[in-house]
Amino acid sequence: MPQIGWFELLIIVVVAILVIGPKDFPIVLKKIGTWTRSIKKYFSDVQSNLNEITNIEDNKTTTAKEKKNIDKKNVKKKNEDKQ
Repeated sequence: MPQIGWFELLIIVVVAILVIGPKDFPIVLKKIGTWTRSIKKYFSDVQSNLNEITNIEDNKTTTAKEKKNIDKKNVKKKNEDKQ
C-alpha cells in the first residue's frame, strides 16, 4: 500500500486549493468530513450487528452444550436412584 508523506500531502492540498478555490475549500473539507463520518458509522453498525449475530450463535451452542450436560446429570441421578 502506498504511503503518503508530508510533502505529498502538502502538494495535494495546494493543488486542491488551486482547483477548488480558497473560498470553497473549507466547504469541501466539511463535506468530506461528513461523508467520512457517515461511512465510519455505517461500518461500525455493520460490525456491531455481526458481533451480535455471532454472540447469538455462541449462546445457542453454549445452551445446547448445557442441555446435554444437564441431561447427562439427570440420567446419572436416575441410575443412582434405581440402585
